[in-house]
Amino acid sequence: MRTADVTRKTKETDISLSLSLDGGEVRIDTGIGFFDHMLTSFATHGGFGLTVSVKGDLQVDGHHTVEYTGIVLGQAFAKALGDKGSIDRFGSFYVPMDEALAFASVDVSGRPFLVFDADFPQECCGDYDCALTVEFMRALAFNAGITLHMKAVYGDNSHHITEALYKAAAHALRLAVKQNQSGKPLSTKGVL
Repeated sequence: MRTADVTRKTKETDISLSLSLDGGEVRIDTGIGFFDHMLTSFATHGGFGLTVSVKGDLQVDGHHTVEYTGIVLGQAFAKALGDKGSIDRFGSFYVPMDEALAFASVDVSGRPFLVFDADFPQECCGDYDCALTVEFMRALAFNAGITLHMKAVYGDNSHHITEALYKAAAHALRLAVKQNQSGKPLSTKGVL
């Protein structure tokens, strides 16, 4: 079963997360409404089962809650994927959202990297600071051990741009973690 449960407790956050790569319940509670919406969209569009509970230092701001959730989600992906055998490894996807268009491409390679190119015309969506989107994606990529390239091609509305980015990442990951019949990692080296 391609699942993982990860918890992480620091002085700034207390996070419990369950991930199933093959679907299941989606229940998100981070204390930041827009971030809950993004994680719900991420799980739904990726076809992932995802439950997340976060108690963070929101009296400071949302930074630790968002970044550390990315860390824990990345760790869960790494754990659920194991040796990365029998997956398609690569995935790319465009998502249009009204006037906005976003792209994500992923390689489940074991080599973490992030390329992120997005501008947000409005600084915030509700209580969510749009600048935290790159922090979340970096934490996810580096802790999952994936190469992730993301670009907001264009858009005028930060809500649409941010949501298109989360959904594009989800669809790209959905394609990359899809199981195949090879029985081995997709690599000339024989391991990932």
